[in-house]
Amino acid sequence: MSATHEVTNQPPPLTPFTAADDPAVVEALRRHGAEWGEAEVRELGALAGSPEVEDWARMAEETPPRLRTHDRWGRRVDEVEFHPAWHRLMATAVEHGLHAAPWADSRPGAHLVRAAKFYLWSQAEAGHGCPISMTYAAVPALRAQPELAAVHEPLLTARAYDFGLRPPREKSGLIAGMSMTEKQGGSDVRTNTTRAVPVGDGSHRLTGHKWFTSAPMSDVFLVLARTEEGPSCFLLPRVLPDGTRNAMHLQRLKDKLGNRSNASAEVEYDGAVAWPVGELGRGVRTIVEMVNTTRLDCVLGTAAGMRAGLRQALHHATHRRAFGAALVDQPLMRTVLADLAIESEAATVLGLRLAAAVDAAHAGDEREAAFRRLAPAVAKYWVCKRGSAHAAEALECLGGNGYVEESGMPRLYREAPLLSVWEGSGNVVALDVLRALAKEPASLDAVLAEVDAAAGADARLDAAVARVRAMLPELKDPVGAQLQARLLAERLALVLQGSLLVRHGHPAVADAFCASRLGGAWGHAFGTLPAGADLAAILERARPEGDAFGASGAATR
Repeated sequence: MSATHEVTNQPPPLTPFTAADDPAVVEALRRHGAEWGEAEVRELGALAGSPEVEDWARMAEETPPRLRTHDRWGRRVDEVEFHPAWHRLMATAVEHGLHAAPWADSRPGAHLVRAAKFYLWSQAEAGHGCPISMTYAAVPALRAQPELAAVHEPLLTARAYDFGLRPPREKSGLIAGMSMTEKQGGSDVRTNTTRAVPVGDGSHRLTGHKWFTSAPMSDVFLVLARTEEGPSCFLLPRVLPDGTRNAMHLQRLKDKLGNRSNASAEVEYDGAVAWPVGELGRGVRTIVEMVNTTRLDCVLGTAAGMRAGLRQALHHATHRRAFGAALVDQPLMRTVLADLAIESEAATVLGLRLAAAVDAAHAGDEREAAFRRLAPAVAKYWVCKRGSAHAAEALECLGGNGYVEESGMPRLYREAPLLSVWEGSGNVVALDVLRALAKEPASLDAVLAEVDAAAGADARLDAAVARVRAMLPELKDPVGAQLQARLLAERLALVLQGSLLVRHGHPAVADAFCASRLGGAWGHAFGTLPAGADLAAILERARPEGDAFGASGAATR
């Protein structure tokens, strides 16, 4: 073919880069006594930014899982087939302990180190994070039944990815899922109709359906079913101890907006064998513990998407010229990029603070345990809401280049709404916030104590906290409380982020956050930061590895 033009003014490939080149992550590890994990975090961060892993992510997305319900002779097999890239992503996550490994690790900060790794690795590919997250959340829920935990916990925490249909005890490692929602109820799990009947040997037989079971190829599932005592939680394996397949039939895989590399299925149980987890009739309480843990990963996953989008936007703007200057030199683009960077860091510091609370609560700190009952819901509500807007703005920074699949930005954009929906959409989570305030007032005290640790450091933060406190007496009326629930969750999240940034963040980021999000000097879109924000310092802190800004903001490499 003849040469018609020369390709110029296009950014060079971003990879390889180091995802761990993120000050907020390193600072959090050191702040909470988890320095021992820094080398592990940096190792995984470098892998996450490698061209090889970029290819894995692309192939897992472009070749989604496929359901085979029957074999050639008409026998049910209910198998989900994945591209090899999916298994490489899963194996790497498990080998690096992103699943349930921290529950077997006595080192201080084990859950924080795991959270930092989950955040970095999710920037490479988000879909496989779902089964990894559910496995992490399954262990504390399973401990409600010690005899089951004794058998399964060592396999759930093992750093071995052992894919395939075999009895759990014959495998070197397990992946766990959960199966709760049904057609008629969704988040209202008390309307579930799947029933469980005892058979006299300690097990039950489950009959019914589940409308949305993510990662149906997992080895074991926590399932909600009705008993005479009420909604109860059960452990259901895909393969029974004798090697036969459990009566768990996959009807079809969901055709989803995003999260395409991960399989999500409609499932029917036809007398499936399962064992109770916790007290019969108390299943919702058991499952809530699992949901609270997976909400942490919703926040971390959203923060990861923000960081990935910001990195792409900054890289593009650094190397792309328009109207006679690099995009990153142009004031309007600089304020958009800086605004995206502020949102990204605020999400990251809050997600990592939640992870540190898991460590503290696990060590017996009652105030941190109370903090965990409210803060994850507050953070999940607000951070995940911001994820979609952030992804859209980051994509727009690339213009038409960001709208094509090859850029990777559409994948981030499609993925963002999932984390706002999964484990409770906005209304469900806002109602959970009200429920925590009413039933566990110590949780609000713990959150406000965390916020008050920055009292007096920034007048705009102090005023915002005062507005939150002024709302609390209005919540006594049930109808009025619901009308205020979203606003309360938003404001609690913002003052939490503000307090963390003022105490631990970069001064330029903290000042711009308080001026915009708390001080009212902000519009309704990214790129409306108030005059006086130190854009150069914010951008320098957020810049991609290898991309540097000169004294005037001009890009060099």
